[in-house]
Amino acid sequence: MSNDRMRRVDEAIREVLSGAVVADLKDPRIGFVTVTDVKTSSDLRHAKVFVTVLGNQDERDAALAGLKSAHGVLQRQVAGQLRLKRTPTLDFVYDVTTDRALRMEELLDGD
Repeated sequence: MSNDRMRRVDEAIREVLSGAVVADLKDPRIGFVTVTDVKTSSDLRHAKVFVTVLGNQDERDAALAGLKSAHGVLQRQVAGQLRLKRTPTLDFVYDVTTDRALRMEELLDGD
């Protein structure tokens, strides 16, 4: 599959998941979660979903556990809204990009 098509698939999955996390999930463990990126394998069997969570480490762990338990609901949303040959298995991962950026900013400021 071309890189352009994969990028469009990743973005479509990210949009569906972002909407589903806000609208469809009622799990109290899932607080302020943002889906930042999706990387889908070229065979569309697996998708790594990168999320950020507002809160401390315990809240992050709880939110990731809540997302993993809601895996079936979210995967069904992707299957229902997108026309793909296969619906990828979703794997939720905490996105450390924001943490790294904040740390770099602290280092540059000299704190």
